[in-house]
Amino acid sequence: MRFKAVLASGILSLALISACGSTTSTPTAPTSSDHSPMPGMDAGHSADTSGQPFDASFIDSMIVHHEGAIAMANQALTAAEHPEIKQLAQAIISAQQSEISQLQAWRTAWYPDLAKTDGMGMDMGAMSVADGSTPFDQRFIDAMIPHHESAISMARDALQKAERQEIKTLAQKIITAQEGEITQMRQWLKAWYGIDS
Repeated sequence: MRFKAVLASGILSLALISACGSTTSTPTAPTSSDHSPMPGMDAGHSADTSGQPFDASFIDSMIVHHEGAIAMANQALTAAEHPEIKQLAQAIISAQQSEISQLQAWRTAWYPDLAKTDGMGMDMGAMSVADGSTPFDQRFIDAMIPHHESAISMARDALQKAERQEIKTLAQKIITAQEGEITQMRQWLKAWYGIDS
């Protein structure tokens, strides 16, 4: 009888600890905990990419990064209030799915025997739209701007370090497209929510 009481007490304690450990406040804007980086890509940590071909690291990083943008954009297709956000989301999906296919083709052609790299060792930016009571469109913009900014940072790095012209050309395309989208999203933040960013 005493054993059962002790066992029940222990189970209750574990349940309480588990519940306390899983209770977190829901942010209204992306934070570093919203990121889902690949190994070596968390904020404040740089992976040792020495010995890895830069172009392969860039490809492996950008594929994961684009997949995050596509996931957020797919969510926006159903959850967004403004048609402008839905149009942007569709443009992101179309462009970045095409770029993923190109990156995968280069990866197969150029590095057929190379295992997945540790990536570029850079912050990936937001990889999901945060939950919260703030309007979805605002949360989407708050997530996509830093996500785009991290892609631009990786692309600028590629302009300096990439071995192949194809990578540099894609990097410039990413910079041009995503800087334009950031400008547009900041205009929407101001027009719709009175927020200067």
